[in-house]
Amino acid sequence: MIRVLYFARLREAVGTGEESLALPPGVEDVAGLTAYLRTRGPRWDEALGGGPAPVLVAVNQTVVAPRARVADGDEVAFFPPVTGG
Repeated sequence: MIRVLYFARLREAVGTGEESLALPPGVEDVAGLTAYLRTRGPRWDEALGGGPAPVLVAVNQTVVAPRARVADGDEVAFFPPVTGG
């Protein structure tokens, strides 16, 4: 199982802030997990990359690239870029 977190506009788009998920067969990295989640429907697809706004991903609280590995027990967070001023 992995823990998946959604922040800000992503939480609003998908309708939840977090979920526990069995790692789907064949999913080994962030790109694979994102692709799997996007198959859940249009709101997931748009929120996680099908729309115009970028999405960042952190695994175990470290921002990572799409090819970063994901394993059972990991926490994966999806969030929009944050700007400061």
